[in-house]
Amino acid sequence: MPTIPPKSLRPATLLVHGGTERTPYGETCEALFLTSGFVYESAEQAEATFTGEIKHYQYSRFANPTVAMLETRLALLEGADACRATATGMAAVHAAMLSHLRTGDRVVASRALFGSCHWIVSTLLPRYGITTVFVDGADLAAWAEALATPTTMVLLESPSNPMLELVDIRAVCDLAHASGALVVVDNVFATPMLQKPFELGADIVIYSCTKHIDGQGRVLGGAVLGRQKWVDDVLTPFIRNTGPSISPFNAWLLLKGLETLALRVNAATATASAVADHLASRPEISRVLYPGRTDHPQYALAQKQMSGGSTLVAFELAGGKAAAFAMMNAMRLVAVSNNLGDSKSLATHPATTTHMRIGAEERARLGISDGAVRLSVGLEDAADLIDDIDQALEGLPHPMRQAAE
Repeated sequence: MPTIPPKSLRPATLLVHGGTERTPYGETCEALFLTSGFVYESAEQAEATFTGEIKHYQYSRFANPTVAMLETRLALLEGADACRATATGMAAVHAAMLSHLRTGDRVVASRALFGSCHWIVSTLLPRYGITTVFVDGADLAAWAEALATPTTMVLLESPSNPMLELVDIRAVCDLAHASGALVVVDNVFATPMLQKPFELGADIVIYSCTKHIDGQGRVLGGAVLGRQKWVDDVLTPFIRNTGPSISPFNAWLLLKGLETLALRVNAATATASAVADHLASRPEISRVLYPGRTDHPQYALAQKQMSGGSTLVAFELAGGKAAAFAMMNAMRLVAVSNNLGDSKSLATHPATTTHMRIGAEERARLGISDGAVRLSVGLEDAADLIDDIDQALEGLPHPMRQAAE
């Protein structure tokens, strides 16, 4: 069967066909190589494999055919030279940073980070003698001031978890590169379908594949994408020797998830936009943050660097934590969960879950109030989700509704 050059294919096609390697059996579905090790035809072949004279699979901690298909497909989709898959999204963040950084290096990070990412920057890196500086991600003057000092690495999320703050990726990349830094972009909330960080100047892109790429709440996984030389010389030895390898079975499920990624993200984004508009009309809701709405503080930037508003909506209830809990507990379709990017709609209360451990003062700086809720919109009918939200809000205790009105 003749092959088509991958670079000539569009994203929806790459999601189905990219990186596929068939065995001599000619299977249509990608093969699952559920094996820890591989055998050699001879001791001489084993020796040549370990010296690097020939290419042959050695051990699934190093590489695996199913995992390799996932890595190739993600790289083609993202427009990256190379990709390494990891066991989890946080393993991807950890590997991307710790493989590159050394004692005495300096990291500048956006303050609006997922709780575990915040911990790596604020707590883990300083243990190794790495200087860390946080800036307000939306403030370009703050980035310019921080990056006036030579820097090794920049870490940012855009949109951020959980309040959907945007960073001007191109502007920050220009400042960072002038400072000597590599820029790492966590693109989970935008997904590969809505934002292309490499086109905006990023050096490294990371994903929690657990989220939209799987999209059905089944498995954990992560990915780090970057230039071939950096992946080969810096990232791969770190992953190979520290062992945050992904299970071939999880990689196989993620390959299946990629096949429908565009359909799911587009559908969920359209529904999220409708839900955000409806939430903004409710008197119980004091604030809605959604990049696709004109009232988002960085709407113009969203229009410039994103092709859609995301599947996530952040909003704040006027009645604070009690109102947020009452609403979440009353919803029938929307489940309470700290996961996101699922086919099922999920809601979480960041102040008491994902961002609990960063502390009240830091939450206040990030705009994460006790009334804030993060809603991950799934594949349900938009009208059913809106009905569920309405009945949950109507059920708020009367004093809360009076306070809101």
